[in-house]
Amino acid sequence: MEEAYYRQLVNRYLKKQVSDDELEVFAHLLNDGKLDKYLAEAMSNDELVPETRPVAHDIVPVVMRKKRYWLGYAAAASILLCLTVSFYLYRQPAKQHLVMNNVIKNDFVPGSNKAVLKLANGSTLSLTGGNKGLLARQGVTAISKKDEGRVEYRPGTAGVNAKDTAALYNTVSTPKGGQYQVVLPDGTRVWLNTASSIRFPVAFTGNDRRVEISGEVYFEVAKNKYKPFIVTSGNQRVTVLGTHFDINAYPDEGIVKTTLLEGSVKVNAGDYMVLLKPGQQSQIGIENKLTVSDDIDMDEVVAWKNGFFRFNKADIQTIMNQISRWYDVEVKYEGQPQPGHYYGKISRNVNASKVLKVLELSGMHFTIEGGKIIVK
Repeated sequence: MEEAYYRQLVNRYLKKQVSDDELEVFAHLLNDGKLDKYLAEAMSNDELVPETRPVAHDIVPVVMRKKRYWLGYAAAASILLCLTVSFYLYRQPAKQHLVMNNVIKNDFVPGSNKAVLKLANGSTLSLTGGNKGLLARQGVTAISKKDEGRVEYRPGTAGVNAKDTAALYNTVSTPKGGQYQVVLPDGTRVWLNTASSIRFPVAFTGNDRRVEISGEVYFEVAKNKYKPFIVTSGNQRVTVLGTHFDINAYPDEGIVKTTLLEGSVKVNAGDYMVLLKPGQQSQIGIENKLTVSDDIDMDEVVAWKNGFFRFNKADIQTIMNQISRWYDVEVKYEGQPQPGHYYGKISRNVNASKVLKVLELSGMHFTIEGGKIIVK
């Protein structure tokens, strides 16, 4: 199926029939050397070059000359530049152009480093923009903005009893369209995805280090074999000594996923308990049953932290949930969402129209009405 798409893309290019989107894909595939074979093939053996013939209004099957192999009403494709999808449907160029013009006219910009810090006394500080330097003191701990998108907690001596400081809790939260990094008092590094939060003491003085989260958070926990690090999210509790892991606990996902990248973690949920190994993911569904999966794409799990959308067998609802949160836009469906699994990768640092353009190649259509993305 991938070969059929490459051949067709080469043929359309040679006939000067490629769209702007196809030309961009063609250029990247050519740079990667993935089209060399098919360019040589097209110029030496015309029988192997695919052609398209419009039928049934806006659906175009793919036909191989002489052999006439029908690939059905959708030509399967793999778009390696931005987003590979399991279905590739050709639509009327005019219709797609109108839809995408509407999207571009009402575009949404990507998320950025935005967060709010809630101090122990209930007052709040915006962490968005502004200068670097000391933001506040909480007991013996100094809170400083070191870089754009990162705040650090550093224990110090300010004449306040450390035990009193431990009773002070702060919360860092990101809105939709926001992300942020926090360095906790013990040196643990935390990445907050969009619409997420973490609540923690401004000094870890007891026998453990406890924090609470919502949304999606990635941890690189500072090692301390004498003080376990404990993360709670809903009825789940994750216990570690020092490790790298991700917790996805968005309410609209209907499932809490804890993925271990390095070290080991213990996950408790009700009467269930599991020990995860690197590469494993625990899942808690609506029945509060704890299961473990080994078939996990680690790159997909942490893609958001590295500035990408990455999908591996993702359904359209999962994709649109991520788009909704990152671009801070409401998504509605007109009719039943198309079944199928989608694969691929695209930067999170582009406008929504870029992502929607690629998704259009899967046969879906989008419009923007009243500041909402309508999935048709």
